[in-house]
Amino acid sequence: MTAQPLPGAFAMVDVPGPALDADTAAHLKKYGVHSVCLFGKNIESAGQLRQLCADLREVLGEDALIALDHEGGAILRPDFWPFAPSAMSLGAADDVTLTQEVSAALGRQLRSVGINWNFAPVLDVNVSPANPVIGERAYGADPAPVTRHGRAALAGFAAAGLAACVKHFPGHGDTRIDSHLALPRVDRSRPELEATEFAPFRELLPATPAVMTAHIVYPALDDIHPATLSRRILTGLLRQEWGYRGVTVTDSMGMRAIDDHYGRGEAGVLALEAGADLVMALGRREAQATTLEAISSALESRLNRREMEASLERLHALAQQYPAGADVSLNPQDDADLFRRAWTRGLTAYRHPVAPKPGSHITLIAHRQPVRETVSEAGADAETLARELGQVYGVRLMPFETPDQIDWSAARAAGNPVILATTARHRHPALIGVQPDLHIALYNPYAVLDVDAPALLAYGFHPEARAAVLAWLRDEVEATGKLPFGQGWTG
Repeated sequence: MTAQPLPGAFAMVDVPGPALDADTAAHLKKYGVHSVCLFGKNIESAGQLRQLCADLREVLGEDALIALDHEGGAILRPDFWPFAPSAMSLGAADDVTLTQEVSAALGRQLRSVGINWNFAPVLDVNVSPANPVIGERAYGADPAPVTRHGRAALAGFAAAGLAACVKHFPGHGDTRIDSHLALPRVDRSRPELEATEFAPFRELLPATPAVMTAHIVYPALDDIHPATLSRRILTGLLRQEWGYRGVTVTDSMGMRAIDDHYGRGEAGVLALEAGADLVMALGRREAQATTLEAISSALESRLNRREMEASLERLHALAQQYPAGADVSLNPQDDADLFRRAWTRGLTAYRHPVAPKPGSHITLIAHRQPVRETVSEAGADAETLARELGQVYGVRLMPFETPDQIDWSAARAAGNPVILATTARHRHPALIGVQPDLHIALYNPYAVLDVDAPALLAYGFHPEARAAVLAWLRDEVEATGKLPFGQGWTG
């Protein structure tokens, strides 16, 4: 570094709305920010998003990195493109060619508007059925299929000209706490971590442009610091032991796992000292400034000049390899059929479900209005499900606010088959042992471990997933997916 860089070179921020206002542009320029993460608040239409990315690129410069969480399933912000299946749906289909094709299509969606960095694929091995934040975002509960499908996803994104970012290193699959809300621990031995959590990350590093860190304490690696702030993990393990040369970016430093314990500014500096290249300093302008000012001060004193130069080189290389310009020749609607086929391929039968005869009458029990929770979008509401199932059956709807309000006696009073549709992010203890005639799992697939009934798993709630379920109910398609976790699991 011939001159001290501005602190924004080492920070990713978000912007407040669907257009880049002059005040926000000035803020980005003041601190020399090159990286922005977009969210639902920034997205209205494809044309608007393309203009926002063009305006951002002009301000961020040639090293612009414009990112989005675009995993598939519940982690899709734009609602104007065809919806891709979740990772676990692809894991259930277990066709790596399909996973590569779906990932390439997700990449084309983002490239069509000028986004050049996708925070996917998820390489977490979801070993805990009670995991509150990963679940169907993972390809499965075993490292081998996660590695297979992770490799295919990385190849698909690369083919689309999009930078991928694997997450959440070194593994978020064995947690029962959401790091958005608290600081989790994974109390597994180093050999256990090597055999499970580490396996997909370590094997796929040669094909991985970027790695996102997890806000989790792994006592076998560092009994004090979460991975995001651990030099033993980010430098000792990832860089020195495994030889990784790509970009490392933190998960959001506004998540309570970090913010409640360390505060924004100091945590950002600690992450850079640990070996992160880029700190995700999201949130209000004041919170961003706190991190940026702390980094600015640390560049003059605490931070290693040679390591900061190496970080700049890695970030520059990523932006140059995957430039942020929009490819207007791409039409995301072209992949609608691919996504429909992919959702259908993932349909999985559990305990030999049998659909009621089309034209008969059923009682549908479903959540009246699921809500958005942390990183995931809201599931389908009861009225929508009743309307769609009404294309196949005469439907008597019994909506509930929470599962403990369900009146099962009333549900059975009409003598019709009872279908329970679960559309919530989390499992609920009130569903343990209940016995509908058919359970349709439209969100958390592990709900089938609670409900004592034959089930159809869709691994998602988007229109394409619901269309696949309707086709199965009409006996037009079979459920050929393989359950990507053990049938005997509980917890």
